[in-house]
Amino acid sequence: MTFDVNVLRSVIEEVMKEMNVEAAPAAPVSPVAVTSKLSLTEGGDAKKGVAADEVVIGLAPAFAYKQHKTMIDLPHDKVLREIIAGIEEEGMNYRFVKVYNSTDLGIIASQGSKLAGSGICVAMQSRGTTVIHQRDLLPLDNLELFPQSPLIELDMYRTIGKNTAKYGKGESPEPVEILNDYMVPSKFLIKSTLMHFKEGKMANRDMAPIDLEVKF
Repeated sequence: MTFDVNVLRSVIEEVMKEMNVEAAPAAPVSPVAVTSKLSLTEGGDAKKGVAADEVVIGLAPAFAYKQHKTMIDLPHDKVLREIIAGIEEEGMNYRFVKVYNSTDLGIIASQGSKLAGSGICVAMQSRGTTVIHQRDLLPLDNLELFPQSPLIELDMYRTIGKNTAKYGKGESPEPVEILNDYMVPSKFLIKSTLMHFKEGKMANRDMAPIDLEVKF
């Protein structure tokens, strides 16, 4: 696959700008952020849940803040609606937690699972990459991983939500079918790189995970 030299040059310049911004101290985040579809209100430091029927939805730093769509332009509000619908269909409750101290999906999910009353967390990066994690697993381990976000459509997010809830109930559901396209990394290289650095710009290693109220 070939790329236009001018496009590559402009991407490199933008990435370098993002890197310079990320190296500076992270700007404080407003406790209330409003998008066209979502109202996000930050609470205090997230505490460990005590309800066995609670799963955590862990969100990466820029999710629905500086970025509002996945890699294939699925609006974040629609993605969250599908995740929630899947969880509720299985009779489980959910809580949103925003993780600022890392952009690594495994770490976000690991922190979320330790805060969930059931010990189960479904975590998402802004580009749509998703994982289902369990409290007693190492960050790089997981119950189910969906690494190629360009292949995840809305109906799949709903099924991921259902499986998250089933794990929370102590069940062993049939894993969601993982789609694979070896051309995805090259097709989305530029967009993926830009989204990664924009995610990093919102990260703050000194912040603990916080509770997040999401209204549609």
